Amino acid sequence: MLVNGNLTEELKIFTGNANPDLAKAVADYLKVQMGKCEVFQFSNENIFVRIQESVRQKDVYVIQPTCSPVNQSIMELLIMMDALKRASSERITAVLPYYGYGRTDKKDQPRVPITARLIADLLTTAGASRILTVDLHAPQIQGFFDMPVDELTAENLLANYFKKKKIEDLVVVATDVGISKKARDFAAKLDAPLAIIEKRRMGNNDITRTINIIGDVEGKNALTFDDEIDTAGSLVGNVNILISKGVKEVYSCATHPVLSGPAIQRIAASPIKELVVTDSIPLTPPKKIDKITILSIAPLIGEAIYRIHTGNSIGEMYDQMQME
Repeated sequence: MLVNGNLTEELKIFTGNANPDLAKAVADYLKVQMGKCEVFQFSNENIFVRIQESVRQKDVYVIQPTCSPVNQSIMELLIMMDALKRASSERITAVLPYYGYGRTDKKDQPRVPITARLIADLLTTAGASRILTVDLHAPQIQGFFDMPVDELTAENLLANYFKKKKIEDLVVVATDVGISKKARDFAAKLDAPLAIIEKRRMGNNDITRTINIIGDVEGKNALTFDDEIDTAGSLVGNVNILISKGVKEVYSCATHPVLSGPAIQRIAASPIKELVVTDSIPLTPPKKIDKITILSIAPLIGEAIYRIHTGNSIGEMYDQMQME
């Protein structure tokens, strides 16, 4: 989809240490060189950033998911943008393939913060002119910013993958009521029916209790759909419930593979046939088990950056991304 042209002198791509491989893949898609900078941590845990080339009056994109180590990744991003702002960049777009603290998007308990809003305020203060992100945990996070926010989705990428597998008797399963609208759209892309797992979260420790399954799943192959997978406790619980309800095989997909704590051990020991995720968050070698398939979102982000830079429509980009 990318229009040919030399963008090297106009557009700059920088990254911290959170996911340099993804940033490099985006730069390769755009046919530009990665911006030169050094980002490291002193022994006292203070982060140092130095931009090693001129960015004066340039359109700059900082690609940095706020993933593990979350707080270090956030500080790297903020300090990089401050350095770029002080170096007279014309526009700074914070590209967050994964928006950390996205779950704390509302005050749902007494005396708790809205950290997703705090992160938005910090990005604004640090010098961001625009935000580019992928599959926010809560769409209303866009409203925390007083600047343009472009939220991309990996739904087409994931749907195309499963479309090619041609799984018979497929039913898409929303892992909770909150994501049912997105799951409904995803199911439509696969021409499959939708089922919804109704559950209740118990406290703040990723413990849930399944109340009911809405929809017909018996005798079918299920595909669970979610935006992120953290400790995989809910995922494996959902899979076990579906198997107990007569599902033959269970596939799972999510955009963001947080996969913290015992997630990998849980997935490896579970009856999940295949888990498909994107590279919004990098997986270390111990996490790259046979059950996990990784799809790259570099072309999606690269095309969006090109369209932002050239003033073209991102909405039209999705119109062109038809199912193959």
